[in-house]
Amino acid sequence: MNIRKKTHNFAAKNRNISIFMKIRLLFIALTVWFVSVTAQAQQTETYLRCVAFYNLENLFDTIHDEGKNDYEYLPDGGMKWTSLKYEHKLARMAEAIAQLGTDEDPRGAMCVGVAEVENIGCLNDLCAELKNKHNRTYEPILLEGPDRRGVDVGFLYNPELFKVTNTKGYTLHAHYADGGLVRSRFELLISGYIMGAGKPEKIHIIVNHWPSRYGGELSSRATRDTAAMLCRSICDSLYLKEPRAKIIVMGDLNDDPMNHSCKDIMEARKTRDEVNPKGFFNTMWLKLESGVGTLYYNGSWNLFDQIIISEPLLNERLDSDKWCYWKSQVFNKPFLTVQEGPEKGTPLRTHKGGVWQDGYGDHYPTMIYLIKRK
Repeated sequence: MNIRKKTHNFAAKNRNISIFMKIRLLFIALTVWFVSVTAQAQQTETYLRCVAFYNLENLFDTIHDEGKNDYEYLPDGGMKWTSLKYEHKLARMAEAIAQLGTDEDPRGAMCVGVAEVENIGCLNDLCAELKNKHNRTYEPILLEGPDRRGVDVGFLYNPELFKVTNTKGYTLHAHYADGGLVRSRFELLISGYIMGAGKPEKIHIIVNHWPSRYGGELSSRATRDTAAMLCRSICDSLYLKEPRAKIIVMGDLNDDPMNHSCKDIMEARKTRDEVNPKGFFNTMWLKLESGVGTLYYNGSWNLFDQIIISEPLLNERLDSDKWCYWKSQVFNKPFLTVQEGPEKGTPLRTHKGGVWQDGYGDHYPTMIYLIKRK
């Protein structure tokens, strides 16, 4: 009996060592790959572009839009949303957006997908704030979708660095567990060319804000699975027309990288070795596994603000004179973060419990960097 028990314990210990060694070897392999790519980029003169996503946490103006449930964000609404608060919100959003990508490129982000915006007027006001206060020039895109609250996804781009050639909104057809119709924002496809770096190169960006976990993750899962199916079908149609399509899927997906919608429907993989031709790579999965998230809820981090890229963008060689993926980043700078109290270390929000915090948002921005040989 004692011999069997010792044998069992020895085998279990060996299995644990084996798992530990596999994880360690994977970490070493990824570290070697990243150092290699970084060294190659540093030794080669390269162009660089930053592509970002930011959930703006309820960027509403103070005027009622007919047909929208924006009453909470009116001067006499629950949030007492005055012109002063709106102006402060714009200033905060512009301050954050102006700094995206500047760790690597002083010009900032080439483009920024955004979520939770009421209308194009809000984005026009945001772009004016970026221009007047930060000398950043961005053009806005927003298509009004059928969302119940009237919030939409949008897109900001620097016209010197990116030329838009096509814009299309895709409607999500889904139902809640009780049979109710999901009225959600468009999945916004932006196609265009990266400019100012030799020959322009075409890329496609899909900005998403999938249905929330309202009512619970399990009961609402089917809505996000359906959103993932729609997004995957958009990607597949792009691949059908362009077998080497360079696609960036970004957004607040209300799911983490390992959830069914991302891992199984989008088939967005954790490591580059797992990515097949015409497949997808989740640039944020390993960030979450290392303990980095974009929002903090019920005592734990989630990383809903994902950026997923197509295989041609992942595996393009740096010596090919075409754009390729370099690295990803969660933009969790101290100025976006609560510095003291029980919420220390979490995003500094606009509101918490209905009380105005004069903060930024409940999500951190995310971004990826693309590089190309000069």
